[in-house]
Amino acid sequence: MDNKFIRVDEVAQELSVSKPYAYKLIKKLNDELKQQGFITIAGRVNRQYFQERFYGAGEKQGKEMD
Repeated sequence: MDNKFIRVDEVAQELSVSKPYAYKLIKKLNDELKQQGFITIAGRVNRQYFQERFYGAGEKQGKEMD
């Protein structure tokens, strides 16, 4: 079964960034999800949302991260 959440280690490796920066990115994505009314888990982010925001998959294509 594929895990629905991506953790900081995987984010850091996927984007070739440090773990502290990966934590900042996850926090930003989770803050966006909270504003939309979703429940989030610290240190993890929904894998599908991560892929949409970084790779443009899905309906949010073209939206830029601040």
